[in-house]
Amino acid sequence: MRERPLVPVIVGPTGVGKTAVAVALGTLHPVTVISADARQVYRHLDIGTAKPSPDVQARVPHRGVDLIDPGERYSAGRFARDAAAWLGELSAAEREPLVVGGTGFYIRALAEGLFREPPLDAVRREPLRAWAARLEPARIAAFAARLDRGFAGGGRQRAARAIEVALLTGRSLSWWQRETRQTGVMRPWYVHLTLPRDVLRRRIALRVRAMLQAGLVAEVEAVLATGLPSDAPGLDGVGYREVVAMLRGTLPTGELEEAIVVSTRRYAKRQETWFRHQLRAAPERGSGEHVWLLDASEPPERLAGEILARWSAVTRSPAGAAVSGR
Repeated sequence: MRERPLVPVIVGPTGVGKTAVAVALGTLHPVTVISADARQVYRHLDIGTAKPSPDVQARVPHRGVDLIDPGERYSAGRFARDAAAWLGELSAAEREPLVVGGTGFYIRALAEGLFREPPLDAVRREPLRAWAARLEPARIAAFAARLDRGFAGGGRQRAARAIEVALLTGRSLSWWQRETRQTGVMRPWYVHLTLPRDVLRRRIALRVRAMLQAGLVAEVEAVLATGLPSDAPGLDGVGYREVVAMLRGTLPTGELEEAIVVSTRRYAKRQETWFRHQLRAAPERGSGEHVWLLDASEPPERLAGEILARWSAVTRSPAGAAVSGR
C-alpha cells in the first residue's frame, strides 16, 4: 500500500500572519493552498474572514474558499472529504499542496481521519436545537463541557453539536471522534507560527480596525438584506457576531471595535492552546521532530524562505520518495 503523502501544514492563531507567509511561499515555489479555515468557506463574507483577495488567489491558487452560502453548515467531516479530493487532483497535476489554517478540527479531520457520524433522531434533535439557540455562547459552552469532558470549545455550532450527540446517543462527541476514527489521507508536517503575546495583541487590534475601515459593518448589512437570518451559521464567527449585536441594538456602536478585539484575542488564545496540546505530526525522517515552532516576527518572505529550505531538505533526504509520497 502506498504511504500517505507528507504535506506541509501552516498553523497558528488568527492574526499571526499565516496567509502572508503562504503567499510569500507561493512566490518561491508552485503551491496550491488548501484553506483549513471554517469561515473562509462562506461566500460574500470576505472582510471579517480575512479571505485572500482575488488578486492573491490569482497568483497563488486556493481551495476551500467560497464554497457555500452563509446560511449553510459546513462540517470538519465535509472538509476532510473535499480536501481529500483536492489532494488527489493536485497529485495528478503534480502541484505541491500547502494546508493553511487555524481551524484545528478541520486539520485533525484531514490528518487523522474522519470518525463515524452517530445517527441522531431528527424529531428529538429539533427541540434541542431550539433550546440551544436561546442560550448565550458562554452558557451553551458550559453545558457542552459538562456533557463532554473532551469538549475543547470552538463556537456555538460545535457546542450545540456536542450537546446533541451526548444527549441523543448516550456517548460524548469526543468518544465518537476517538473510538470510531478512520485513517487520515495525509501525514502532516507542521509549521506552527507563533508570536509573543503583546505582539499578537497589537496585530489583532490593528487587524480589527482595518476590517472595520474596509467595510465590515456594510458587509454584514448586505448579507442580511438578502433575507439571511441574523443567527445564520456564517454569521456565528468572531467579528460577525459583534456586528450583528450592534445592528440589533444590543451592543453600543462605540463599543463595537473593542468587543471584536476582545473576542478575537480570546479566540486566538483558544487556538494556541489547541495547537499546543492537540497537534500530532509525522516526524521528519531521522530527526524525530514533530512540530516546528517558528517565530512569526520576521517578514513573511524570510519565513517563507526558511520553510521552503527545510521542506526541501526533508523531501530530498535519502528517504525522500517515501516522505513525500511520490
